[in-house]
Amino acid sequence: MIHAGIGYDVHRLVEGRKLVLGGVEIPHSKGLDGHSDADVLIHAICDALFGALGEGDIGHFFPNTDPRWKGKPSRVFLHEAVRLIQLRGGRIVNVDGTVIAEAPKLAPHVRRMKTVLSEILEVHPSRVAVKATTNEGLGFLGREEGIAAMAVASVDLPM
Repeated sequence: MIHAGIGYDVHRLVEGRKLVLGGVEIPHSKGLDGHSDADVLIHAICDALFGALGEGDIGHFFPNTDPRWKGKPSRVFLHEAVRLIQLRGGRIVNVDGTVIAEAPKLAPHVRRMKTVLSEILEVHPSRVAVKATTNEGLGFLGREEGIAAMAVASVDLPM
């Protein structure tokens, strides 16, 4: 039976941090602030996968109050989401993610993000979509104060 989940994440942009999106380090003057590497795309995908499993969000599994997760790459969280799906006898059907950022331009990095994510998710790259858009200069995203991401995932689980 196919189960669907949705995810959303947002983090503030700050000086002195690396910008990591979809498991790829992207050159930029600022990075995302967070307990881990703050990869909003992977966090949104994790929430979508956990949602498809009928579970809580990423904070339930990896609370930002736990020092074990301080500075960890978000790919660790995504590997765990994949492991939980596999433990239940499931498989990821597809993942579709969108990053919302005024800057930097993400188009040159989308192919690499898709490749990295498909490897972590253990699916063919054709089952992973990565898109980027702006917020047309509106709100905190438009003022380049943060970056957000949304994701949808489909998971085939046994009855």
